[in-house]
Amino acid sequence: MPDVPLRDWAPDSWRTRPIRQAPVYPDAERLAAFEARLRRFPPLVFAGEARRLKAGLALASEGRAFVLQGGDCAESFADFTANIIRDTFRVLLQMAVVLTFGASLPVVKIGRMAGQFAKPRSSDNETVGEETLPSYRGDIINGPEFSAAARLPDPARMEFGYFQSASTLNLLRAFASGGYADLHGVHRWNLDFVARSPLAERYQDLCQRIDETLSFMAACGLDSQSTPQIHETEFYTSHEALLLPYEEALTRVDSTSGDWYGCSAHFLWIGDRTRQPDGAHVEFLRGVKNPIGIKVGPTTPEEDLLRMLAALNPANEPGRITLISRMGADKVLAKLPPLLRAVKREGAAVVWLCDSMHGNTVTTASKVKTRSFDAILTEVQRFFDAHAAEGTVAGGVHVEMTGQNVTECTGGAHRLTEADLGTRYETFCDPRLNAEQALELAFLVAQELKARRAGEAALPAAAAE
Repeated sequence: MPDVPLRDWAPDSWRTRPIRQAPVYPDAERLAAFEARLRRFPPLVFAGEARRLKAGLALASEGRAFVLQGGDCAESFADFTANIIRDTFRVLLQMAVVLTFGASLPVVKIGRMAGQFAKPRSSDNETVGEETLPSYRGDIINGPEFSAAARLPDPARMEFGYFQSASTLNLLRAFASGGYADLHGVHRWNLDFVARSPLAERYQDLCQRIDETLSFMAACGLDSQSTPQIHETEFYTSHEALLLPYEEALTRVDSTSGDWYGCSAHFLWIGDRTRQPDGAHVEFLRGVKNPIGIKVGPTTPEEDLLRMLAALNPANEPGRITLISRMGADKVLAKLPPLLRAVKREGAAVVWLCDSMHGNTVTTASKVKTRSFDAILTEVQRFFDAHAAEGTVAGGVHVEMTGQNVTECTGGAHRLTEADLGTRYETFCDPRLNAEQALELAFLVAQELKARRAGEAALPAAAAE
């Protein structure tokens, strides 16, 4: 595709546009001082890495790769340990191995990690009893504690977020290239999971086939010593580009191409609450060359979506745009197909992902937010149904999950109920699948992908009970 020159764009041109979900900092001079400090720091990611990710996403847009994006709803400054990072990375690797076999395609792995600190809120304020305070907007902005001091937006948190992201990335790169991601080791972890799962018999065939494939590869001389792709993996980071002062401060010119890149993460996305075509977030992201995501919900107008595609990808470059569908299990078959048709008519090269988490959030009678595993799986299956009906490509899945065995979502093989939620309900924002639920989802989606390759589209029985 020919390059289309940017007009009237600069890293700070977003400041001239209307903005939503922006915190109000009480001291503008202090904010400017921390922005200046961040501008002097090294980039967290590099342009060449973002270009490799874009190439992988371009394959997914054509059905030649499958995308797995997963991680925390919102990362926490307090829950920052090597073990937590390792465990989330480990589950994503396990899911990727299973999905690779089910889809018979390479899996592009993107973590909601090393920067997913800011969260949009439905209200600017929160009231407890008779006291009203600003809403918690994520650790990079303010604190979760319900006190006036904690809820005051503090720009020093951006600097802390930068250094925590740098540390996380350092560990992720070591895990990805240092042998921890070896396919044989990851498969052994899956065997451990299957052995303790109530649905072990259902998953056993898939594990056996993976084992046979690895044994065949070894017999052909393709082992960890001779083939780097078995010993290591490519892993990318992502977050919602919500806090634009932080994103602008980490925007850099690539010395090899002269293009601007957002260097806070490989993949940045626009949320459902900040996707205004003339708004600040679209304006900022149209000028950076990273792969960009757009959350697409049941209230997304076709016209707005097409305007965003034109603004963010005027050259229609494959791999540049990923549309992340978040409809809800009960709405996806009505709301998604018109958008699929509109994008297809436009001839836009996009990757479609299914975020089956956000549209399936409910609040219990005791005022606890949760999500049903069965609803999550049902939305994925209906997402595939919609694409099959429209002749478009279902490119991957997006999952909010953790490597810890929290109890925040109901259902799954161990049939967690509302009564179990209090056991380990640890999220400050949205409920996440725990390690076993996330891996179980990968097995069931892999079975669905295998069935569709064989011409059989049937919801796995576990989700229909």
